[in-house]
Amino acid sequence: MRGALLRALATQVLLAALLCAPAPAPSWARELERARPESVGFSTARLGRLDAWMNGEIAARRKAGAVVLIARHGRIAWEKAYGVADLASGRPMRTDAMFRLYSMTKPVTAVALLTLYEQGKFQLTDPLEKYLPAFGRVRVYAGLDPQGRMILEAPKRVVTLQDVFRHTAGFTYGGYFDDTPVDKAYQAAGVPASQSLAELVGRMSGLPLLYQPGERWVYSFSYDVLAYLAESLSGMSFEEYCRKVIFAPLGMKDTVFGIPPGLASRYPTIYTTAQDGALKAIAAPDDSYARFTGHPGGGAGLASTPRDYLRFAQTLLNGGELDGVRILSPATVALMTSDNLPPGTAYWHDGMRYGLGVSVVTDPAQAGNLGSKGQFGWPGLASTWFTVDPKEDLVALVFVQDMPRDVPFDDEFQTLVYQALVK
Repeated sequence: MRGALLRALATQVLLAALLCAPAPAPSWARELERARPESVGFSTARLGRLDAWMNGEIAARRKAGAVVLIARHGRIAWEKAYGVADLASGRPMRTDAMFRLYSMTKPVTAVALLTLYEQGKFQLTDPLEKYLPAFGRVRVYAGLDPQGRMILEAPKRVVTLQDVFRHTAGFTYGGYFDDTPVDKAYQAAGVPASQSLAELVGRMSGLPLLYQPGERWVYSFSYDVLAYLAESLSGMSFEEYCRKVIFAPLGMKDTVFGIPPGLASRYPTIYTTAQDGALKAIAAPDDSYARFTGHPGGGAGLASTPRDYLRFAQTLLNGGELDGVRILSPATVALMTSDNLPPGTAYWHDGMRYGLGVSVVTDPAQAGNLGSKGQFGWPGLASTWFTVDPKEDLVALVFVQDMPRDVPFDDEFQTLVYQALVK
């Protein structure tokens, strides 16, 4: 009996280790080839401006370290690690460092759900309550009464799955970005502290919507709801489904949730900016990202290398295929990267709209930067960012570990990438 118990325990430990370990790359997966910048339309001299700017950011201690990766026509034109992964020890930044992606998890979650969409599991116009019945009882916040209690009204229409994909469902982010009465209700119910996707969805379903479905775009826990839906529709854990359907087929061998034991040394230290402007390290015990190791999320939680995320981005640029492996159809990728917002719905940035998990440039001039109509991508809270430009056949990534996201830094990076594109 004791021997059987020991064998069972050993099996559980082995399975846990396999689930936390990076997926092995398929034997056919090949690294994207390197190319001289000029051979893919870049000017080496102009890329030198990007190089000098990044070195200046590091020298001024505005950033500790970064990795830049630029590919065009399926070949890598620029890949370089800058600065250090840890200021205290001077550990150099490496191009194969593993970065906390935070909200750059959302495009992956979108793709995971869209693979189920292509299997006929749902329609985007379906009511959310068809698959998660608890949401059939939701009410909508309509202000406060004289006693400060929320006034609730019935939804004018049902929440659809497309609403959840595009952040128009009425959900919030529980106080991360706003301090509305509904955000406070999320906090009081413990939504941000949920220890599982099922727990999070259970708590959210009992809370009011912030606005009528489809009437606003508000960043939210929507992608955690989608991750739970993926579990319900696939019969697998969200982590298992992503690994089976996306990471392993695409050769994303260094993409994991959280900070699994044994891989922590590959993660750069994460920093925030102190009141005096100096970079301040977030100590390992205060790094909340480790919780995603045992609690994978759909809105945040993935960690990856720039090379791995390039494989994911290149798959989208290729219309859903990489190295002969197709994850999505071109039509589905086109839908994902199109403006999905209801007409008249305001978005947070001029000249840009929202698709299914990614922002989409609709007017570069109104967006106020170099780029192309149809360009899409998304950032992460710790200053990771990627963009895909189908018109220019381009993918650009900059990975930093600095909270919160530095929007002007990303904008400057984009300008310096595009000014170096000459053909």
